[in-house]
Amino acid sequence: MRCAPDRFEDFIHANTAFAAPPHVPEIGLHLADEAHELWHRTEEELAEIGLPPPFWAFAWAGGQGLARYLLDNPETVRGKHVLDFATGSGLVAIAAMKVGAASVTACDIDAFCEAAVRLNAAANGVTVAFEDRDLIGEDIDADVLLAGDVFYDNGFAGRLVPWFARLAEGGTSVLVGDPGRSYLPREKLTKLAEYQVPVTRALEDAEVKRTTVWRWT
Repeated sequence: MRCAPDRFEDFIHANTAFAAPPHVPEIGLHLADEAHELWHRTEEELAEIGLPPPFWAFAWAGGQGLARYLLDNPETVRGKHVLDFATGSGLVAIAAMKVGAASVTACDIDAFCEAAVRLNAAANGVTVAFEDRDLIGEDIDADVLLAGDVFYDNGFAGRLVPWFARLAEGGTSVLVGDPGRSYLPREKLTKLAEYQVPVTRALEDAEVKRTTVWRWT
C-alpha cells in the first residue's frame, strides 16, 4: 500500500491511537499498539505492501530518555536552534519546543514521518519544521543536534560517527539518547543522565531498558 502524501495522515489515524509514552507522560503521540494491524506486521510483510518500517509509530527507549532529559533540563535547548535527527514520531523535537527552544527542525527520510510529526506537534500545541533530506555529512544551522536511538546498525553508525564528531568540533552540542545499542561509540561520549524506560517486549528484549543520555565530546 503506497500512500499519496495527502493520505499519510489518514493512514496514521487509522493505524494508531493517541497515547502518552510511559516515560514522558507530558507528551501525547499517535502510536501503534496491540490493537492495530500495523503492530503485528513484520518488516517483510510491510515491504510487500510498499510500506517502510513504521519507526514513527513507536516511542523508542532512546527517544523517551532524551525527551525526558530535555523536559527535566530545559536549559539544554532553551532559546536555541535545534535539529532532531532521525526524528521518527517527533517526540524529542516536541519536547525541545515545549521547554523553549527557539526553533526545532525534525529530520527523517521516511515520508510518513513528516505527517506523523505534523500531527503530533499540533496535538501538543507546538510547531516543528521538517526536513526530509539525508543530512549526514552536511553542515547544519543548529546550536544543538538531538539523536534518539540511532546506533542500532553498524553501517549507519559508521556514517554518523565522523559527522557527529565534526559537528561537535565545530561547536554544535550533540546529544544522544541510547538504550545500550551495540554500535554506540561510548569512548567518544560523556554521560549526562540515566533512566529506566518502560518498553514493550514486542519491540525490545526487556520490559524496561536502561537508557542513557550522552554528550558527544
